[in-house]
Formats: sequence, structure tokens, C-alpha cells
Amino acid sequence: MSSLSCQWLCGAYVYPSGRFFNLSSSNTSNSSLAGFTIYCSNSQFTPGSSKNDLKFVLHDALDASGVNTTHARIAREGFCSQVRKLSNIERETSICINRGVDLGKTALHIAAEDDSLVSHSSVPLPVDDFLERLDHLSMGYCSRYSSSFTSSPEHFIHCLEKYLYVNKGFRRTGATNQSEPRALYLHSVLTHRSGSASLLSLLYSEILKMLRLWGFLSFDIEVFFPHDSSSTPRGYCKQKTKESDQSHVMTTQSLLEEMLKDLKDAFWPFQLDHTKSPFLRAARAANCSESTNDSDESAFELASVKAALHRLERGVWTSVRFGDMRRALSACERLIILQTDPKELRDYGALLYHCGFYKEALQYLTVYQDGQKESLGLIDNVEEEEALEKLKIRLNLILMEEGWSPPTDNKSFLRNNSEPW
Repeated sequence: MSSLSCQWLCGAYVYPSGRFFNLSSSNTSNSSLAGFTIYCSNSQFTPGSSKNDLKFVLHDALDASGVNTTHARIAREGFCSQVRKLSNIERETSICINRGVDLGKTALHIAAEDDSLVSHSSVPLPVDDFLERLDHLSMGYCSRYSSSFTSSPEHFIHCLEKYLYVNKGFRRTGATNQSEPRALYLHSVLTHRSGSASLLSLLYSEILKMLRLWGFLSFDIEVFFPHDSSSTPRGYCKQKTKESDQSHVMTTQSLLEEMLKDLKDAFWPFQLDHTKSPFLRAARAANCSESTNDSDESAFELASVKAALHRLERGVWTSVRFGDMRRALSACERLIILQTDPKELRDYGALLYHCGFYKEALQYLTVYQDGQKESLGLIDNVEEEEALEKLKIRLNLILMEEGWSPPTDNKSFLRNNSEPW
């Protein structure tokens, strides 16, 4: 590897034990994605088929480093149990009329897994307690604005947004980096009243869902999801929908994808040059992509990597401009489970390369590339395709090297770090 492709998971070169299951059941989700199938078992989702035996590595890698992942695995199973309910119709259903997937519970399972990964707490995140807090938010509106139930849709929307953004003080935070990771997790948003657009949309839709369930809502309301960096989600009467509003309507699938991509982008370990995709930034760190920056920026990147490694070796986890590999991996794995974009396979493979999981990285990259060839799709980014090919060549050379074996160094940021929210 190049000097820039630092060993982010120094102790994670030991391959995982492979306790994955390809057992299907009556509620198994079998949806084709990029040439392979996602199988759901009682323990977790596992990409795999007779041709492609792919495995998620994060939890087993943490276990091998001495980190107890019991709570993380339970939270992941909770997430998977909700994703199993995503039928094709449900995926395209607006969050305001969603019936099958409990978006609040799903978001809290995401938070519970990441909390376990970074805090190493012996106590799991109290998901049920935060679900109660979510219900209390809806009940609070009923007690304060009960008269709005018999008013016009416009007045109801005005009261609801006054309650949410004024009385309760929820506000939008532009958390495109790690300066405020609390804005990306539902339990923190409920506590600190500051959140991303996706989580504020979730809160808005959950209140509407509960009011409709209790029989207080007799008209259809849609949530307008803002695509800028400062606006808050707003409601509007569905009967007055304009064609331009369609791109701002969030479905169950698109909201979950938005939440997970927010986490992936925030904790992606290669934060320089946001004009490039996460994959290209990872490929550049491996010297598999041409750099457009000057030598001063490259020198700064190298110095930052060395400084980060020094902090990690001392057990101090700070992630200024260099993300969090644990949470980036968990976000990628959940995006693969969600089955929305085959490129998630490629991005996950790039992270595995930097973690030293060369065999698994090559498998994911190959499955992604084979799927692209089978779909006969046009290459939409030549630079990404060239970087992918270079990365695959490097991985093949590493694996072909006679006598190659994973390093035995046990130092790892996976083991000795704790990070409070």
C-alpha cells in the first residue's frame, strides 16, 4: 500500500470467523442486486449465493479485537426485521402514509448499533424509552392544539409546525461532517432538538402517523423534504400538490437511504475534496486515482493521517477530517441490506481494502463490476471505472503474492477507544 493508505483497522487483518448463515425462511428477503442475492437469516442479512460467498466483516472483526458486539448484533437484527417488511409497494409509499415499516424504531436501531460500536457500553441504548418519547411528542400536540383538528388543513399545518419548530424548539443542523454527529441519530435529536433534514422529516411524519392512527386527521398531508442546506421540512395539503413537489416527497425507502447516506458521508474516513465521490476519495488514498490537488494538500493529508494514527495508538479517538471507520462500515453494510444502489457494494469494498480485508474487498468489487457488465449499462463516470480497475489489479497482485498472510499486529482503534455522544 501507499503511504496514504494507512492501516485504519490495524488489528482487523485477522479474517472473521465466518459465522454467517445463508438460510432462507418464509419471511426472507430475496431481492436481486448486482448479480447476487441478499439472504435474511435469524441472525443477520448476508450477501451470498452459490457463486458469490460474500460476508459482512465489521462485527466479527470487532469481536476478534476484543470488543463485545452483542448489543450491536441485536440492534442490527432489529434493523433487518424492519427492512424485511419493505415490499416493492412499501418502498414507494410516502412516509406520511407508511404502514409496514416503523421508521422511528428503525432509526433507533441504527442509533443503538452505532452507540454500541463507539461507546463499548455494557448497557444497550434504551430503544423502547425513546419510542415512548416519540409517542409523547405526538400526545403533546394533542393536548396543546386539539382545536386544530376541526380547522382547515392550512391552519392545522401552521399549528403543527409552530409546535414542532417553536414550542419544542427542533431545528435543522447542517451535519455534513462530524462536527455534530448527534444530528444524525434519532435519540440525540429527541434529546437535543437539533437534527438533519431526514430526521426532522421522520419526526414530522411520525406525528402525522400517530394523529391519523388516533383518528384526529381527516385529510391527506405530505411532507416537503428540503434539498438545500438550511430549510426545515414543511407540510402541505396533498390535494394542492404541484408537479414540482414530486422530487421533494420522501418515500419509506428514500428516507432510510437518506439517513444512512448522511451517516456514511459524515463518517467516511477520507474527508478531503468533497467534489469527488466517496469511492474516488478512498481510491485516491490508495493511489488508485489521479489527484487534482497540489502537493501542499497532499502533504497535509499525509501529515494528518500520521497524526491520527498517533492519537489512535494512544487510545484517543478524534476524527478531524478523517471520519470513523467503524460507523462508515456499519452504514455501508446497512445500505447494502437496504438494496437501493449497487454502488454501495463498490464503496464497501474500497473500505475493506483500507482495513486489510483484501480477499473480501476483491469479492465485493468483482460482484459490483460483474453486475454492471450484466446490466449493459453505460459507464457514467470514467474516472471511477479506471480507479476501480486499478484497485482490483492491486488486490489481485496482493493476493497472488507468494507467502502473503495477514499481519499479526494487534494494535487497533477497534479495541481501546470510547467515544461519548
